Amino acid sequence: MNNLENQEKVDAEGVFSKVLRAGRRTYFFDVRETRAGDYYLTITESKKNTQDDGAVFYKKHKIYLYKEDFESFKDMLSETTDFVFSQKGQEVISEKHQKDFDAKKEYNLNKTEENSTESFTDIDFDDI
Repeated sequence: MNNLENQEKVDAEGVFSKVLRAGRRTYFFDVRETRAGDYYLTITESKKNTQDDGAVFYKKHKIYLYKEDFESFKDMLSETTDFVFSQKGQEVISEKHQKDFDAKKEYNLNKTEENSTESFTDIDFDDI
């Protein structure tokens, strides 16, 4: 086994993990170990998507955070989230997050708009 294969095996073995499921997104917080035996954190966002043919796939974004940056990262995260909450509050502002949002109603509305466009193109120009 070469060093690259060995490193992939070590990286695959996390020390500590937490998962946050948030709708179509999942966040993974994984503590990993460096070759020197120290710890670092990976934060991965995985978002469920659908291709035009209906096939499901996941987009992933990952950041690596090392111990020497933990305090600054925590401070910046706290400062920016505090800013958002102070400016916009904690309630999510989005049509889909409204208490009276009905996904079926929105789907049917979109279908009706599509159908009305299709029927519009069925004009017989001899009638004009």
